[in-house]
Amino acid sequence: MAVNLSADLLRAFVTVADLASYTKAGDVLGRTQPAISLQIRRLEELVGVRLIETVGKRPQMTEGGEVLSVYARQILSLNDEVVGRYTKREKSRTLRVGLPTDYAAAFLQKMMLTFAEIHPEIKFEIHCDSSAALLDWLRKDDLDIVIAMTSEHSAQFLARAWVERPIWVSAEDWKDNGNEAVPLVSHLDGCEYRVRMIEALNSRQREWRNAYRSPGIAAVQNAVLSGLGVSALTQRTFIKGMRILSEDEGFPALASIRVGLYYKHPRQNARGVTMVNYLTAGLDNAGDEDFKRLI
Repeated sequence: MAVNLSADLLRAFVTVADLASYTKAGDVLGRTQPAISLQIRRLEELVGVRLIETVGKRPQMTEGGEVLSVYARQILSLNDEVVGRYTKREKSRTLRVGLPTDYAAAFLQKMMLTFAEIHPEIKFEIHCDSSAALLDWLRKDDLDIVIAMTSEHSAQFLARAWVERPIWVSAEDWKDNGNEAVPLVSHLDGCEYRVRMIEALNSRQREWRNAYRSPGIAAVQNAVLSGLGVSALTQRTFIKGMRILSEDEGFPALASIRVGLYYKHPRQNARGVTMVNYLTAGLDNAGDEDFKRLI
């Protein structure tokens, strides 16, 4: 017999996970704390696993809860988008979208421009920064929707996750002198690409040095094209005038990067849900061989 998961139960679960509080979740959903707790227990009975545990005084998702939270957000997003089509639109609010400067900037910005053409009634502003900064702003409610990279699986606020493998790149005429430290062109400290380059070179006991660092992807690309050093990019940020460096040249394969779409569901309105679903579909259909959907 099929088990039907109630949207009300899923909404209670996601709200508790996002706000890390039964009481705050109750305030948002207009229910008492005991009623929210009862909904979580009912959902756990339906799926047959423990979803939330109390650590200290804060509720925290279990491994099973982290998996369900991703599916729950997808179900609720579709539900809320459908409902939004047949109900009175809420007062317009500008959506604040965070895009990472160190990942597929041109690709993501083009997606947003297309979204603006399709949905001229939805106003948004784009904030670009490091992935770590963007996630921090999301936690503080300073952003509504974020695309960010993380080195480890981060389930809180995660709606969908993908994986992409970076590549070593240099200018077409750049020559590697194996007797000298590898000159690295990268973003600032905390950059996931930089971490992977250093780890890969250390695994081969190759010396390296910082040749150029900048927060912007265009500056990194120009530094590579100018021959200042090598860098790690993806197929989306690889441009004419560069070449890919291979393991045979002393540049071992780089570890994959996790890319996630994050937002707080209880803080989102129908317009925000429309944007979330658009971004999700766009990244799902990106189609690059090294870019794969995880969840």
